[in-house]
Amino acid sequence: MSDLLYSEVEEDLRASVRDLLKDRAEPAALIARTETAEPYDLKLWRTLAADLGAAGLAVPEALGGHGASAREVAVVMEELGRSVAPVPYLGSAVLATSALLATDTSQAEVAERLGKLASGTLVGALAVPLSTGPGAEFPSAVSVAADGTLSGQIRSVVDASVAKLLVVPAVGPDGPGLYTVDTASAGVTVIEAISLDLTRRIADVTLENAAAKRVADSSAAATALDTALTTAAGLLASEQLGIAEWALAETVRYLKERYQFGRQVGSFQSLKHRLANLYTDLVNARATARYAADCLASGDDIAIAVAVAQARNSPIAVHAAEEAIQLHGGIGMTWEHPAHLYLKRAKSDEIALGTPGRHRAALAPLIGLPA
Repeated sequence: MSDLLYSEVEEDLRASVRDLLKDRAEPAALIARTETAEPYDLKLWRTLAADLGAAGLAVPEALGGHGASAREVAVVMEELGRSVAPVPYLGSAVLATSALLATDTSQAEVAERLGKLASGTLVGALAVPLSTGPGAEFPSAVSVAADGTLSGQIRSVVDASVAKLLVVPAVGPDGPGLYTVDTASAGVTVIEAISLDLTRRIADVTLENAAAKRVADSSAAATALDTALTTAAGLLASEQLGIAEWALAETVRYLKERYQFGRQVGSFQSLKHRLANLYTDLVNARATARYAADCLASGDDIAIAVAVAQARNSPIAVHAAEEAIQLHGGIGMTWEHPAHLYLKRAKSDEIALGTPGRHRAALAPLIGLPA
């Protein structure tokens, strides 16, 4: 039977990541950064990716990573959700890395790229819309010419605005393929789009006869893409858990300090009930997120675990962030308070990698229920 409790190694990793984010991603700095021309904190990213080694956790040691599992990556995602840190972890360390790991890693192109992604010296992005979920049809927005160049447009690509490498699904005369494209190449245009989530940006990518290298073809490309989307969806549940954890902890702290009519606001019975409901939701979210991460690590029951985690944790994160804003009263509605950043991340995550409804629909046939 799987042990869903955090191991000592996982707790040590959590402590290191939390200390870094507490020091470098405190709320006032996050809000100030959203109003600048550089919404991503790439210095923080380099520290997280290179110094702590978080970008290479899932990459085998032979390829320059640390040979850990999805459980350790989930711990990092949980802490990033707790801080809504503006770093390209989902796009680079999860989506792009998972896609390349699912291809033939003995290829020189794949091995070299994975080594750089693992070290944090290269930021990658998987060129599919952020809303694309596991089980989706292979994208046909990008076509492959006879000379092997790519043309097409992909909207709403997460973290593409800071990526130097794109992993692009494309369809050519020989069928589906997975390609790597350098964003500095001729014919590649990346334009940042307006994003609801101010701490995780999306961009529209246009390719016009862009040079590319094929790393997977036919069914291997489709499998690699679906593996990346499934892995990311399962790990996103841990980020949603982190959002809910922050919302509950911050709200409890505030209600203990806030007085009204000579009493702590948190002593009112109706508010206690709401906090208790949030706590039970949080326990549920932690169980589903941990199970999804453990299944991704072991390779067992992945489809069911990921579908359950996303169907459950998406609404929990949104509800927790909404309650945090409401229970903070007037201050929770201000720009200066960070609660709005968490609500925007939660709402963005609810759409990302498949909506809760889509995951419930995918879950039904897996457990013998009518769709």
